[in-house]
Amino acid sequence: MLSQGKSLACPFFPAIVAKMGSNEQIASALEAWANTKFGAGSTVSGLKRLSGGASQETWAFEVSGNGQENALILRRAPGGVEAARSSQAIGLAMEATLLTHASKAGVPVPPVLGVFEDDPQLGQAFVMDRISGETLGRKILRDDEYSGARKVLAGQCGDALARIHSIPADTLPDLPVSDGLNQLAKYESIYRAYDLPRPVFELAISWLKAHAPAALPVVLVHGDFRLGNLMVSEQGLASVLDWELAHIGDPREDIAWLCVNSWRFGHSDKRVGGFGDLPDLLEAYAAAGGPEMAPRDIDWWEMLGSLKWGIMCMTMYEAFRSGADPSVERAAIGRRVSETEIDLVNLLEGVRDHA
Repeated sequence: MLSQGKSLACPFFPAIVAKMGSNEQIASALEAWANTKFGAGSTVSGLKRLSGGASQETWAFEVSGNGQENALILRRAPGGVEAARSSQAIGLAMEATLLTHASKAGVPVPPVLGVFEDDPQLGQAFVMDRISGETLGRKILRDDEYSGARKVLAGQCGDALARIHSIPADTLPDLPVSDGLNQLAKYESIYRAYDLPRPVFELAISWLKAHAPAALPVVLVHGDFRLGNLMVSEQGLASVLDWELAHIGDPREDIAWLCVNSWRFGHSDKRVGGFGDLPDLLEAYAAAGGPEMAPRDIDWWEMLGSLKWGIMCMTMYEAFRSGADPSVERAAIGRRVSETEIDLVNLLEGVRDHA
């Protein structure tokens, strides 16, 4: 628990700023767009905000026009104001551009239908097709209807990641660049600012500094490739969502983030997202053009991922305690710091055993 006397800025949460666009105004702006996109007389219905997304708003709605029904998604900056998004997130226009590049590379993503910049009611936003499927990790890992998907999902994720990582960096917009060591330094700095030493975090930081792997050529990294950001159907991977944390970095980061135990939702025996085995993912990754890797090549990055998530959980508690985000969700996630400490101990034991 954080000291009650310390109040820190929370880098993962947007500042409170004036919002634009009520629900009625958003619906009106979308209907005006729909009349241009789908034909005069098109109507918008069922507008509702969805949960999820590290820093952007996500809304579902339907458009009826020209005898067709279209299920769509609006991605929008918080309150429509780009300055209100998390400092970790890329902008909406850049996210839409990445989706277009990913689609051309054969990555399953929703088609982008419209991009808005400084719209009086929508602010910064884009509209994309709504893909059918499930994103909730516990349902994907538990429900019988996804039993077939679980058998093929690791390979499909390996294929999708190889395609993401193959997109030429020189064709992309100006993205942040972040490798493992500068991420470690950044998160250590955030952790140190709390002045609340946690022995397991200290041990993990020391180990990561002493065992940093040689760098690989940098690629486009999705940045949050895990259950919750993957739309899964009965056939497997239907779409890769939430590109707001994309950057240029090491390809092992994406693979390892999917392996972090917090994203296995209680199915810890399956290293890949609680549904698959890492050799299967790596085999598919190499078959789709990615560099060949062994499971132990992911160890350092998985430990970094668990440490990062533990520090994010500390930050989320501070957001709740300080009033920056008073939601119960932030308080609940903040309690998970201890879970990440257990994960880090298990990872440290594992690398020691096969060293």
